[in-house]
Amino acid sequence: ALMLVRSIDYEESPLSKHAAWMLHAGVMGAVVAPLTLLGGPLLIRAAWYTAGIVGGLSAVAVCAPSEKFLNMGAPLGLGLGLVLVSSVGSMFLPPTSILGAGMYSVAIYGGLVLFSFFLLHDTQHVIRRAESQPYLVVGERKYDPINACMGIYMDTLNIFMRVAVILAGGGGRKK
Repeated sequence: ALMLVRSIDYEESPLSKHAAWMLHAGVMGAVVAPLTLLGGPLLIRAAWYTAGIVGGLSAVAVCAPSEKFLNMGAPLGLGLGLVLVSSVGSMFLPPTSILGAGMYSVAIYGGLVLFSFFLLHDTQHVIRRAESQPYLVVGERKYDPINACMGIYMDTLNIFMRVAVILAGGGGRKK
């Protein structure tokens, strides 16, 4: 669904672009839907925590004096590879083993840190693209606000899912 959203031109067919965007949101809702089994109060708390994380990091990205978060592309790519490998590895290793527990922790906690940095990077990327819009090079695609913000949307969903899993595992439970 994300590829469909990105492939439709914003200027030529805005109605189909918005329809594809709604389809993508529905698919992402179906992906997140199994988290409802964790319970309403936990998901509401995870949503509030996510709102705080996303709001705070977005404010940091907007108020940063330079575009220093834009230069983090290569380390973020390496981190994404590490989180992907640890996610796949934790599916095959028992969580009771040291290696399995370590991979699970990297997938959850490392993913939370990684997507937080992705949020900083994507926010500054959207700002730079929007500010430089009148000065586009010939042949470059026009600014598409939906495509520009899809990364921020996906970062927010990934942060929410990881916060919910952390809270479900007892990360925020009083003992």
